[in-house]
Amino acid sequence: MNANNPKVPEDYKKFKKLVNEAKLYDSPKSLTGELRPYQKIGYSWLIQNIQQRFGSILADDMGLGKTIQVLSAILYFKEQNKFDNEPTLIIVPPTLISNWENEIKKFTPKLTYYIYHGPNRTFPLEEYDIILTSYGVVRLDLDMFSDENWLLCVIDEAQNIKNPNTEQTKAIKSIKASTKIALTGTPIENRLMDYWSIFDFVNHGYLSTKDDFKRNYVVPIEKLEDKQVLENLKTIAKPFVMRRLKTDEDIKKELPDKLVNDIYCSLTKKQIKLYNAILEEIFFDIENSKGIQRKGIILKILTALKQTCNHPAQFLDIKNPKISESGKMELLINILENILDMDEKVIIFTQYVEMGKLIQQLVSKKLKTDVLFLHGSQTLKEKTEIIDTFQEDPNYKIFVATLKTGGTGLNLTAASNVIHYDLWWNPAVENQATDRVHRIGQDKDVMVYRFITKGTLEEEIDAISKRKTDLAGKAIINDETFITEMSDEELKNVLSLRL
Repeated sequence: MNANNPKVPEDYKKFKKLVNEAKLYDSPKSLTGELRPYQKIGYSWLIQNIQQRFGSILADDMGLGKTIQVLSAILYFKEQNKFDNEPTLIIVPPTLISNWENEIKKFTPKLTYYIYHGPNRTFPLEEYDIILTSYGVVRLDLDMFSDENWLLCVIDEAQNIKNPNTEQTKAIKSIKASTKIALTGTPIENRLMDYWSIFDFVNHGYLSTKDDFKRNYVVPIEKLEDKQVLENLKTIAKPFVMRRLKTDEDIKKELPDKLVNDIYCSLTKKQIKLYNAILEEIFFDIENSKGIQRKGIILKILTALKQTCNHPAQFLDIKNPKISESGKMELLINILENILDMDEKVIIFTQYVEMGKLIQQLVSKKLKTDVLFLHGSQTLKEKTEIIDTFQEDPNYKIFVATLKTGGTGLNLTAASNVIHYDLWWNPAVENQATDRVHRIGQDKDVMVYRFITKGTLEEEIDAISKRKTDLAGKAIINDETFITEMSDEELKNVLSLRL
């Protein structure tokens, strides 16, 4: 393959028809609820692709209702009696199983479903319209899924297969289905190869091999910033990718405003002392190391400095932490007091489980209120109970979540405030988390607070995040790895305190 001659589907007439014709289908008769105009377009597009057996990537912005569009398409085929006893397999992260179950019950109650998950799982003998499971279960029980004839195979949060070399990705891609659909709000999180891997799932071979794609697209776009090659990629992918953004004019009017505030805080004396001590101790090790060992030390120092900015107790493992020991924690308490005075709800995101526990401990004690905490070690039942409590019980105003667990797929529209306690290098991850609140179903303006500790590494993280190029809607730099390539002098300039 070359950049101007992609592999086309075998039936070229069907392909041309798909590109040139668009038909709007009526909503399914038994759909409970109403599809918004843009959702009806997405639903119709899915039906058209499924009928032609072309795979689809539905990449609408977080919160625009990808789930209901897919469920409506499945319901359409049920009402048209086109199942032929072939069920749909839906694969999701464990935290989203309850969310999908709720959406099925709410919008498409005529669809029968079975949840295949948990330690005592058994594969159903009777027929269902939908089998709902998780990525990990598919990897562990691949034989159970390989023996079935699937009408559709749908994966949610498709970035879970962005790495084509993992056993999980290989397992998911090996499943045979008439048509495959990938759902993601961030089709390209950091690298174009993420995009290739997802595309390879829905339409295997269309973008050729991994090596060909790297040579013909990744290098020209990411390294050379060749806009012509980028436009060519968008053109050949367009029939199979649908992406609508919250900033689109016809969608923006359906959402409340989102106001983003960068909030700067200062280090306490204790934090300054600890920050400098970490730099002095570890820079000696950096200057006397090379290769992989040097990279490991740099990643260790980045974590230590970020933890220090959060609260000294996170790095030092202090058993009796105080609010006054962290400038960021003092700021958090002030903002939370204002939010509670307004009788509003708030979600606080942090990268670290340890910091989440600290926030829960200090905030609940200071403000004399229960604080919910969602993290990866909890069972699916525990997570579901925490989310439902926050969404439905007016007495619970404060919800803390780790970025990895709470940042994707969930509906948390009870909140009208989002606080990013610590920043991540990748703006796509931060935006995903914010969109748990700023999404369809939200009827209040959303206030977003991004905490930045002045004069520290966090200012550099913020600056890098804002500089990231938006070619093909991606962040080119891959998380923290680029910083490990800096010289000792560059590292000192980036990491040293500037007070």
